[in-house]
Amino acid sequence: MSYVASIHIYPVKSLDGIAVSQATILPSGALAGDRSFAICDEAGEFVNAKRNSGVNFLRLSFDIKKRIAGLKIQDTEQEIFFHVDRERPAIESWLSNYFGFPVKLIENLLTGFPDDTACPGPSIISTATIAEVASWFPRVCVNEMRHRLRANIEIGDVPAFWEDRLFGAADEVVRFKIGQVIFEGIHPALPCLISTRNSTVKEAAPNLKNLLIAKQKEIMPELAKKGHFNHFSRLIVNTRVPHPTAGKIVHIGDEVQILSVSKSLFNTIPD
Repeated sequence: MSYVASIHIYPVKSLDGIAVSQATILPSGALAGDRSFAICDEAGEFVNAKRNSGVNFLRLSFDIKKRIAGLKIQDTEQEIFFHVDRERPAIESWLSNYFGFPVKLIENLLTGFPDDTACPGPSIISTATIAEVASWFPRVCVNEMRHRLRANIEIGDVPAFWEDRLFGAADEVVRFKIGQVIFEGIHPALPCLISTRNSTVKEAAPNLKNLLIAKQKEIMPELAKKGHFNHFSRLIVNTRVPHPTAGKIVHIGDEVQILSVSKSLFNTIPD
């Protein structure tokens, strides 16, 4: 039986995630607490690993109930704790000093800051896919691959790439149910895997993207026929959640059931 094996939310966009036993669906379709915060520069651009490699070596812990964030630089001992409401200027000053330019910590409790605003629901992957893809790269463990892919919901008791069943052709929507929540699988997403640097080891990993592309063409040739690929290196599935299910909760252990496939009224494939 396919089921929810783990749930991760990422309180600050582009930083470390935390494992939770359950997550509430917001009216937007996003998971409560996921990407609620983001670090921005003076131009309003997100500070992420694609634009600033320093993100790879910034470690975050987060107490959701107490709203306390802990920050430390990788391979150092000192961790500094901030209350994200009462000490916002202090955390922004610490981050600005770390990155070497002024930044702001912004918050959106209604929708968060999803990578795909058209499909803000939780991203989904199977645990077996994470393990399989990790095996393709030297010195990349399963936890490191999980950190790079940054999916919210992992599906257990299924083979690698089972999540491909959760999206159809480019003009189709797959409806599936997790526990009591209905989701719509829209398209596979481009993860942060294409970074050429291990996020926990300060050494380059050359040709990582090229290896991923070659492996996907070798073992998943049918995916290209679905019309979702302007290039390879897409793994996780982006979703949206119909509004009537807002406020419901997804739990670890919930069964995953595919319900139907229907035509989409809109083209939601990102560029």
